[in-house]
Amino acid sequence: MLSTYTYPKYEYRVPPEIATGRTLKAPVVIVGAGPVGLGMALDLDLQGIPVLLLDEDDTVSIGSRGVCYAKRALEILDRYGIGDAVCAKGVSWNVGRTFFRDKEVYNFNLVPEPDHHRPGMVNLQQYYLEEYLVARAATRPGIELRWKNKVVSVTQGGSGATLTVETADGMYSVEADWLIAADGARSPIRRMLGLEVEGKIFMDRFLIADVVMKADFPAERWFWFDPPFHPNQSVLLHKQTDSVFRIDFQLGWDADPEEEKKPENVIPRIKAMLGAMDGKAREFELEWVSVYTFQCRRMAKFNHGRVLFVGDAAHQVSPFGARGANSGLQDADNLGWKLKLVIDGKAPASLLDSYSEERVYAADENLMNSTRSTDFITPKSRVSRTFRNAILSLAKDHAFGRSLVNSGRLSVPSFLVDSSLNTADTESFTGRMLPGAPLDDAPVEKGGAPGWLLQSTGNRFQLMLFVDNPAAVDVAALSALDFDGIRVEPLIVARRAGSADSLACVHDVRGVAFTRYDAQPGTAYLIRPDQHVVARWRRFDKAQLRAAVTRACGRS
Repeated sequence: MLSTYTYPKYEYRVPPEIATGRTLKAPVVIVGAGPVGLGMALDLDLQGIPVLLLDEDDTVSIGSRGVCYAKRALEILDRYGIGDAVCAKGVSWNVGRTFFRDKEVYNFNLVPEPDHHRPGMVNLQQYYLEEYLVARAATRPGIELRWKNKVVSVTQGGSGATLTVETADGMYSVEADWLIAADGARSPIRRMLGLEVEGKIFMDRFLIADVVMKADFPAERWFWFDPPFHPNQSVLLHKQTDSVFRIDFQLGWDADPEEEKKPENVIPRIKAMLGAMDGKAREFELEWVSVYTFQCRRMAKFNHGRVLFVGDAAHQVSPFGARGANSGLQDADNLGWKLKLVIDGKAPASLLDSYSEERVYAADENLMNSTRSTDFITPKSRVSRTFRNAILSLAKDHAFGRSLVNSGRLSVPSFLVDSSLNTADTESFTGRMLPGAPLDDAPVEKGGAPGWLLQSTGNRFQLMLFVDNPAAVDVAALSALDFDGIRVEPLIVARRAGSADSLACVHDVRGVAFTRYDAQPGTAYLIRPDQHVVARWRRFDKAQLRAAVTRACGRS
């Protein structure tokens, strides 16, 4: 189907329940083996929770879908064990350029400061990401992935959900303590439960053309408003792996999708674009062509009894800004540790309300930014277009104009500053690492080997304690941080090289971590399993730590 990629075909196995007639019982069932469902399975596996993952297909996503994976998503994929593979295969980039007609008017750098492990973005076709996630899941004995298993009905009770699953060999039933719907924007699970999404559909059409060609264009995002080769519309260019380039052409609502997809209509557009870029006549071939519209919508809440919604099943945004899969992976990152605490009886089920609270907040940020981007890219009136073009004309020479240009505010993690799980500061701090913030990375050494701060965090509660000399740490005071079954592991961040006996310790080689966390010797941070700050203090106090842990687990 594609000239640059061969689709894997995963093995269907006859479910044993069909022969026995027994109902399968599972603590967690995930429906949908896309990036978010697979990520969710790996996240729960890290927490030690067995997972049954069902998918009605037997391969990865077909055609041209997600492309851009942001720095925070890459850090999550690092925890899942595939960050290196994604970055090695994909095209890393930090710089984006915006053009008005034939002039560059604005550019940006997603990671303007040094000393970060991951780039601002990596471009990689979604089928590769899914393939890596499937391969990783296959190595985990706690994950059972059943291909060609289609859920055809769901009923929910007070203690779980019952699913009817259809296969080529017959039907069987599953009783799940918890059901996670990762089954996409059209979510059959959502429909079966009579739940709705609310929002708007944008009255515009865009052509996606994935093009295979040899070109030395830089690894940057290029966006044109009203270019000479596509007047009165917009065009977006991304470089992908395997010499594939993603080109998006705005078409307008009146365009005929079937006509626009025909090669005789697509090829002249691409030739005109390439000719305008550098005047070279390049050979290329079409890898994939489709026409799409998009919507900005979400469910009112993401948890409904024993059923939890993640990714596109819960919220959908326009593709401008790469907020779809990136946001969905952050859903999984947020949900996994909370569900673990609830299943283990260490937190009340109401903790899952905070999953909805926090991720609805993040979804609303994404919807707002996505809607604003779309309104700027696709003006709805002559007055709006005139205003938009005036901003673009001013942007080249005036900073205030550049601040108003919006070709898609790119995906960034949500700062969950209003979360009910946070403990507010009682002392003065500066910088970004306030309660609710995702952790900033920094170069460190561990045992004399170079590494990164985030490699020593995640998957559990941690007390990050900043010290001058690790040998002077009171190990006894930090060795029994257990609060009603919630273990908090110390992580010593030291200015000097050395060790703190049995405690995990990293050396802040160049002082970057101290600077980014506005730390002094004695500063302490409580970190959630999803690498977000819960609380911070200028000195460690066990009573304050206990109170913050209790609050973070929804037990206050």
